Amino acid sequence: MPVVVAHLWSPAIVGFETATVDVEVDLRPGLPSFAIVGLPDAAVQEARERVRSGLANQAYAVPARRVVANLAPAHLRKAGPQYDLPIALAILAASGQVPPQALAGVGAVGELGLDGSLRRVDGALAMGEHAIRERWRLILVPEQNAPEARLVGGERVLGVRSLRHAVDLLEGRETAGGEAVDVAALLAERDVSGVPDLRDVRGQAAARRALEVSAAGRHSLLMTGPPGAGKTMLARRLPGLLPPMGPEEAIEVTRVHSIAGLLEPGQAVVATRPFRAPHHTISTAGLVGGGRSPTPGEVSLAHRGVLFLDEVCAFAPSALDGLRQPLEEGRVRVVRAMAAATFPADMLLVCAGNPCPCGNADDPAGSCTCPPGRPEAYRGRLSGPVSDRIDLHVRVPRLTTDEVVGDGECEPSQVVRERVGAAVEFRRGRGQPMPNGQLSGRDARHAARPEPEAERLLATAIDRLGLSARAFDRVVRVARTLADLDRAERVGARHAAEALAYREREGSSAHAA
Repeated sequence: MPVVVAHLWSPAIVGFETATVDVEVDLRPGLPSFAIVGLPDAAVQEARERVRSGLANQAYAVPARRVVANLAPAHLRKAGPQYDLPIALAILAASGQVPPQALAGVGAVGELGLDGSLRRVDGALAMGEHAIRERWRLILVPEQNAPEARLVGGERVLGVRSLRHAVDLLEGRETAGGEAVDVAALLAERDVSGVPDLRDVRGQAAARRALEVSAAGRHSLLMTGPPGAGKTMLARRLPGLLPPMGPEEAIEVTRVHSIAGLLEPGQAVVATRPFRAPHHTISTAGLVGGGRSPTPGEVSLAHRGVLFLDEVCAFAPSALDGLRQPLEEGRVRVVRAMAAATFPADMLLVCAGNPCPCGNADDPAGSCTCPPGRPEAYRGRLSGPVSDRIDLHVRVPRLTTDEVVGDGECEPSQVVRERVGAAVEFRRGRGQPMPNGQLSGRDARHAARPEPEAERLLATAIDRLGLSARAFDRVVRVARTLADLDRAERVGARHAAEALAYREREGSSAHAA
């Protein structure tokens, strides 16, 4: 019998990028066997049993020959069960059960159940993008993944239920026309009823103001105060103050969550800004990303949203130090022995912490029970270089009796969000598309154009507050945001003074905690 080799493509996820894997199947005379080569991991090797059962249970013949499936290029490590469907289709083509020309220009991904049904895979959105970029004729994805893949793939993405359904589509016995998903329409229908509202927070005028400034300029925030003061409540209400995501941002966020496997079956897009609050026992790899084959960490899952670190001083110092690159560059590069990957990490960092382990240091209403030196050691777990990269430092004191039992009306999130939106539009109107919190030092000083009195105040503060060059640039960025909230073309003295008030220095719990 002649030797027959059939092939089709399958997109592979490599960190945050994609690559083309050429799935080849060779049938040769000999004792029945099934080998998969091309640097496969255990999940890919196990495809042999899933494919055998899937073929048989979909009424296809399992070739009684020597079967070799090659996943090229050989130097790229293949991981996950996504190669089940392309291997099965290539076997059918090589054995003459499917016309080989039906696979021309086709890509496929999907995990096979033993009955031949298809299960969802991770990263379908990135795979759909890859198919469009490489000009593939079609890409077959599990039906549960079709909505996300069609965000960019449109009519080239076909959702399939089973191996038999995939063959029927390729041979033209069934049609499954796909249409590009209208992202803007989905975002217009987003449900924000579950987003916590700022009207629930009593008192804390200074912290509420800091939240507004943080949202308007995308400035990182550190809140320090005794337990029960409302730090966590405030942080959870920050996403409700941010402007809604546009289509491009939503696709970026969905891509990260798709690769991480966090999308619900049938979910097309992440419509609201992420809010991630990892536990303080999280590892460095869990926070910034990692693993043998690098996967996104919490800083990337919070991309375009909020990363909240509650009880920040309880986190491992090594994990916190991993935040330096994301805070400076808005991305994180993970290098491992087997692979390297760069993930987006344009997140808004919000930290909350107590001034000491018992939480009562510097609290007039409490009595600190920590031994001497313990509060300083506890606060020192947040290193100076990381603290220096946080723009806003604010103290959240214990609420007064009147604030706790009072029934006065508090300002809702919608009102604050409107002011934030007006500041964003003002910033764009003066020709600056980038948020102030992401400007370089030179660009921030050019955008601020401080008035003479503000310039003198900022210069004096360098020595009096011991500001580093980085901290000074961050003060200027915050002052520019305060001016945007006031719709002022130049930074005035009041803007500079308020910005400096957010930079409490060494010895204060707000700085160190």
